[in-house]
Amino acid sequence: MGGAVVDEGPTGIKAPDGGWGWAVLFGCFVITGFSYAFPKAVSVFFKELMREFGIGYSDTAWISSILLAMLYGTGPLCSVCVNRFGCRPVMLTGGLLASLGMVAASFCRSIIQLYLTTGVITGLGLALNFQPSLIMLNRYFNKRRPMANGLAAAGSPVFLCALSPLGQVLQDHYGWRGGFLILGGLLLNCCVCAALMRPLEAPRPGSGPAPQRPSRRLLDLSVFRDRGFVIYAMAASIMVLGLFVPPVFVVSYAKDLGVPDTQAAFLLTVLGFVDIFARPTAGFITGLKKVRPYSVYLFSFSMFFNGFTDLTGSTASDYGGLVVFCIFFGISYGMVGALQFEVLMAIVGTQKFSSAIGLVLLLEAIAVLIGPPSGGKLLDATHVYQYVFVLAGAEVLASSLVLVLGNFCIRRRPEAAVEEEERHKPPADVRVDSREVEHFLKAEPEKNGEVVHTPETSV
Repeated sequence: MGGAVVDEGPTGIKAPDGGWGWAVLFGCFVITGFSYAFPKAVSVFFKELMREFGIGYSDTAWISSILLAMLYGTGPLCSVCVNRFGCRPVMLTGGLLASLGMVAASFCRSIIQLYLTTGVITGLGLALNFQPSLIMLNRYFNKRRPMANGLAAAGSPVFLCALSPLGQVLQDHYGWRGGFLILGGLLLNCCVCAALMRPLEAPRPGSGPAPQRPSRRLLDLSVFRDRGFVIYAMAASIMVLGLFVPPVFVVSYAKDLGVPDTQAAFLLTVLGFVDIFARPTAGFITGLKKVRPYSVYLFSFSMFFNGFTDLTGSTASDYGGLVVFCIFFGISYGMVGALQFEVLMAIVGTQKFSSAIGLVLLLEAIAVLIGPPSGGKLLDATHVYQYVFVLAGAEVLASSLVLVLGNFCIRRRPEAAVEEEERHKPPADVRVDSREVEHFLKAEPEKNGEVVHTPETSV
């Protein structure tokens, strides 16, 4: 997932589809894992933060929301930085910022300071790593790009399986301050991954003229004229209101039921482990020849499945019920993650995809800032976790209905317009004699943009 990226790098260089690209893929795998798993793994520390600062659930939920909002909403900023300085320097800076934010958070004395350090600084650092890593991955892979993107995306659930138990262990042994300090040190590995992003070498001057890079817009706002894109953006924004709420609150939900802290943190591991297999499986099924034309409906079903899982998860009353909930949530969450950008590309096409995804992520960033905090407010008012899960499920269900009903409003051009275009299109089997073309150009040059030289106009 990244923003509207316009930096294409040097043209005329064939993607190696291997070689050093495997090192780039590994770096992208690690950075994707940190970028998407970190906002969820931080929720392990929420109970301690509430006890330390005497705050409510909604106040702590803002930490994950700001992290996700920075990751989603800084697409244009990342694009400008990459265009100006290149991928590797931007990623090195991002790795330092991400680490600095967590280290500084370990010395914070108020929740506002945590918003600034963990939310803004670390979130910006992860964003500056994530999008350039996808640019480099796409430069190194062409034929194997779908496989490479799938393997890189698997970093999210893999790191979620590892970071959540690790965070709980660090909290038990060193407290939340020591845990944040150690996590800040781990984020320095983003700088190591940035060092792996070796730029592809441009052709030497002696081998021929340097290819020119085509000029492109930073953001193509004409996508808003597409009704399909508008419907998709509305559905995605509504979906994000509730999509990230259960992973943020499920650990605290389990602790509230009396589950030990280590077992409660293990729930996110279960969710992430299922997600590892759900993403590639959903992508493989969507790629089938008979299924791909109906990818929009499959995406709508995945959202409906996710919302229904949230509603049923609200009835869980013990640890076993929460484990079952995390299994089915991991399946539906993986389906959504595998299908959302495939459907967007099918709607807007490859030419406008880079702009469309940036605009969608900007809209989702607003929803991310509203979703978990609103769930926290509801929890503070009712002290009932079930209501939070019901609200999240209702929002995701509403998004699925918006997409599937709005899809019926998306119509191709009227058949009359298509027939008119076909009628004016020259037949494919008609061949034009080159001698007739030459005779036409000589007979009427002034009608073909040529200057007619006569004795009166010639010197």
